[in-house]
Amino acid sequence: MTANILAIPETGFPFPRSEYEHRQERVLAAIDRARLDALVVTAHGHLRYLTGYNGNGGYFAPFPLIMVPGQRPTYVVREFEISTVQAEGCIDEIVTYSQQKDAATVCADVLRRYGLQGRNVGFELGCWNLSPADMNAVQSQLPDMKVADATRLVASVSAVKSPLEIEAMRGSMALTDIAIRTFHSSLREGVTEAEVSMKIQMELYKAGGAIYEALPTLVFGDRTKLAHGSPTRNKLRQNDPALMETGAVKHGYVAGLARTAVLGRNPETESLHSLAEKALEAAIEVMKPGVTAGAVDAAARKVIERSGRPKVFRHRTGYQTGIHWSERGNLSLEPGATDVLELGMIFHMPILLFGESGRICGCSEQVVVGEGGAEILSQTPHTLYRA
Repeated sequence: MTANILAIPETGFPFPRSEYEHRQERVLAAIDRARLDALVVTAHGHLRYLTGYNGNGGYFAPFPLIMVPGQRPTYVVREFEISTVQAEGCIDEIVTYSQQKDAATVCADVLRRYGLQGRNVGFELGCWNLSPADMNAVQSQLPDMKVADATRLVASVSAVKSPLEIEAMRGSMALTDIAIRTFHSSLREGVTEAEVSMKIQMELYKAGGAIYEALPTLVFGDRTKLAHGSPTRNKLRQNDPALMETGAVKHGYVAGLARTAVLGRNPETESLHSLAEKALEAAIEVMKPGVTAGAVDAAARKVIERSGRPKVFRHRTGYQTGIHWSERGNLSLEPGATDVLELGMIFHMPILLFGESGRICGCSEQVVVGEGGAEILSQTPHTLYRA
């Protein structure tokens, strides 16, 4: 018993090394197309995409992955984390720093070693995990370096999923569907949000999965006014709506869904949800390679505008998904977006609408862009569930 408790858990990156090498090659080609001399990757989702390491140690200071055409990627990490990075990542060139104050100096030393002092270097300026202080510290070490905004570079590459990534998303969705079915079957008068949440976690654990921690949305009644409300001891009452947005994880890939239910009848929810379904279906209908992201958003928005209730829709139609649910800078299905859909892209498309009472309801789908159009990954219908 003691031996099992103390045993080192299973380690290693989830895909073959060749998968990560292919991703790195595609990013290096994108660096060339962008006329950059190097790229410094700091967003956790992008780091995991390129290295396999989940990046949990990066809260302390940035873990920059430095990519230079013609060179092997170099990973700058905290010395405390090096054994985990080696066990769970596929980067052989690793340089370490000890204290937070040393991170920028070590990063600058690597950039200098590659002769990048006066060259064009891309940074993910619009992503998480790179603060202005971090950027200023690196620039103070290399005042002649030309900084370029490369926020969209890795995102544009990772938007097109490989067959292994699509398989991971299908596995994640199979688990998310378990969560949705458990949500539906648990609804009864007097049950609390927390009780339903716990039941979902237990069912996923039995199925070998887990919920993505950043998606705890599960609310009843008036608490559906909260766009991202975490479950509490609030009880479900007759004729109350219930809203959940959740996603299970497989190899870091999260396939999320939003679903609405009603215990009994609720005219406002029923009317709004019908509109959300029509808008979602209209957007999915136009998705195919060559269509712009803005055109997909326009298809959903047109349905809502025709209803005479344009103010019920207060956000975008969807966004690129995969590792870490979403990163800043990823492709977005929003008004005027010019990104062109390609074969193998995956989007989460949540159509969540606001009623006159302020309550939110709606539905979503995860879709894969295929040759003949969009494929819906979920096996649970996005229609309103009546408990």
